[in-house]
Amino acid sequence: MITHGTKLKIFAGNSHPALAKKIADNLGLPLGDCVVKQFSDGEISVSINETVRGCDVFVVQSTCYPVNDNFMELLIMIDAFRRASAGRITAVMPYFGYARQDRKAKPRDPISAKLCAEMLEAAGANRVLTMDLHASQIQGFFNIPLDNLVGTKILSQYFYDQIGANNPDYVVVSPDLGSVTRARKFTDKLDLPMAIVDKRRPKPNVSEVMNIIGDVKDKKVILVDDIVDTAGTLCHGAEALITRGGAKEVVACATHGVLSGPAIERLQNSVIKKLVLLDTIPVEGEKAIDKIETLSVANLFSEAIRRIFGEEAMSDLYN
Repeated sequence: MITHGTKLKIFAGNSHPALAKKIADNLGLPLGDCVVKQFSDGEISVSINETVRGCDVFVVQSTCYPVNDNFMELLIMIDAFRRASAGRITAVMPYFGYARQDRKAKPRDPISAKLCAEMLEAAGANRVLTMDLHASQIQGFFNIPLDNLVGTKILSQYFYDQIGANNPDYVVVSPDLGSVTRARKFTDKLDLPMAIVDKRRPKPNVSEVMNIIGDVKDKKVILVDDIVDTAGTLCHGAEALITRGGAKEVVACATHGVLSGPAIERLQNSVIKKLVLLDTIPVEGEKAIDKIETLSVANLFSEAIRRIFGEEAMSDLYN
């Protein structure tokens, strides 16, 4: 058993300090005094300006763009806390980068998610707290406890408050076969029928819609996904639902808004009326368009941290 002290401390890297501040505020704590910056050659420097000896340390860092810089920041921070005699170190990764590289899709492919897991353990992490891993089997890549929170808990509640349950005007749609389980959780919460967009992906970040499984004619559609990267899957799926399926309106939601490359332009020009994202990744600057609405994960993460610190059960947070 990993022992830890009676003091809880929250620290933030540079990837998403606003979320870390919300989490700390919910717990009634100040953010820990830590400065993370880069030398002129790009090497990362970490300075911890308070004692962490024997403390239960939680490091909040999404490994989003720039992915490699943010991941190295996290590793170096964990190493610094380990060498400063922290009692236990939990890597709080609202977005776990490299999660889509979880298997060998073709010969000589790396399994980068496994490598990231090993690096986190080698740096000194005792536990990982994340949300909506792209592939749930990544939990098995770790030899330390990993808690994978469920983003649909927040998103489904949002739509429940908007449209209620068993609304005859709506149908939940999975944009591909991989998101069926996630969409089914929505249908359970909202008591709605489900449809699936069947597509094939000839190469990464390129998708081609084939057909629609289920009835969406004259319905308002809720597209449910975990990651919106270049938005190709989402926008092509939404267009097919309108043109091929006869849907009346499409709104979409996802946990992680990566929004890379042409994503914003595609969303602006798409038939999607609104995209609801969680703030596991900051949506700011040119990405903060009117079509995008952001919900906070701070309450869920702060409750998870409180329970981990208090050695309480986490199971109902996954439901």
